[in-house]
Amino acid sequence: MIYSYTQISQYLRCPRQYRYRYMDGWQEKDTRAAMVFGRCFEKALAAYFQNEDCSVALFKEWAAYKDAALEYGKGDSWDRLLQQGVHLLHLFTQDDRVRIPQPGRDLQLKIIRKLPNGSEFVAFVDAIGEIDGRPHLIDWKTTTSRYAEEPDGLWSLDPQLICYSWISGIRDVAMVVFVRKKMPEIQYLKTFITEEQAKEYGHLVDSTISQIEGGVFLPHSGIRFPMNGCTTCSHLGLCLKNQQLIGSNLTRRPGASDLDWLDQLSD
Repeated sequence: MIYSYTQISQYLRCPRQYRYRYMDGWQEKDTRAAMVFGRCFEKALAAYFQNEDCSVALFKEWAAYKDAALEYGKGDSWDRLLQQGVHLLHLFTQDDRVRIPQPGRDLQLKIIRKLPNGSEFVAFVDAIGEIDGRPHLIDWKTTTSRYAEEPDGLWSLDPQLICYSWISGIRDVAMVVFVRKKMPEIQYLKTFITEEQAKEYGHLVDSTISQIEGGVFLPHSGIRFPMNGCTTCSHLGLCLKNQQLIGSNLTRRPGASDLDWLDQLSD
């Protein structure tokens, strides 16, 4: 078996949703404009570090979706996202705080770790490079809202950063957050993951996989104020046996044989 951060986090959120997605083959339809744009934006960042025109790269990637039936957030449009993206790329090049000396090797790295039970854990790390002259493992994010920066050290608790630190052995990690708003801005959220945190995540992986392989897929219902997790779950129609919701949000694959679900990018 092959596991990833996305799988572990989804199982911990709701084992029943994990079964729907990875065992039964139900996939969320790829219609959210923000998610598609985020992937296009990351390709533009890669072009920048490869000494190409990143604005041209963004336009080229995003143009493929100009006439696609995507779901846009309030106030968003194809043109608005492109404008915000170009502005953010301009700010990023002006800041000049991030360096990737070997982009051919250190962008979108695939890291594999063998697990004690014979399975593998796979992660796709956005970049390994330097921020303000110091080596860091880097995760890109695009969002419409600023990430919290206080209290100090808050992002050392982020499970995805801990996961990437565990699998890579790199303790200095960071998120570079591209905030799409009226006045776009970039946050450089640097933190340190301790050896103890990395070991704890390894234990969490082992424990979670033992439950998955033991066939434990109990539902974690999320209808409770203020965190109504079920209402934002694309698999809600399956739990409610609502064919309309299933048809609008999901598509069915015969099992989970494809591996393109590994570490999907999300906001």
